Amino acid sequence: MDYEKSCGALVFRKSHGNVELLLIKHLNGGYWSFPKGHVESGETEEETAIREVKEETDIDIIIDNSFREVVTYSPKKDTMKDVVYFLARAKNFDPTPQVEEIAQVKWVEINLAHSVLTYDNDKQLVNKAKSIIKETA
Repeated sequence: MDYEKSCGALVFRKSHGNVELLLIKHLNGGYWSFPKGHVESGETEEETAIREVKEETDIDIIIDNSFREVVTYSPKKDTMKDVVYFLARAKNFDPTPQVEEIAQVKWVEINLAHSVLTYDNDKQLVNKAKSIIKETA
């Protein structure tokens, strides 16, 4: 059994009184999710999340360490993958998709995120993050 680990973030911003999440649409598979990617040698989980969000969306973030959720799934036969997600506040708001991997990047009002996200695991993360975001936003 192979094991993979990635880290990413539920990136949020406050806009016109609403909380919005940053969502990405992957070129490979066409699914909507959150920015994430593989941990590189010597990186902490937080460093990976910050780097991957920047690479995939050109958004700089501040990690909120009060939220750390792990999603485990099997992306292919004989492989298990853990994805560690943090909550993060966006420092800039004008995303640019990474052309090699990302088809589209957009801000979505948090209560509409369920209608855009592809996977149930991601929808559950939004449910868990909502109360924390309301306290910090």
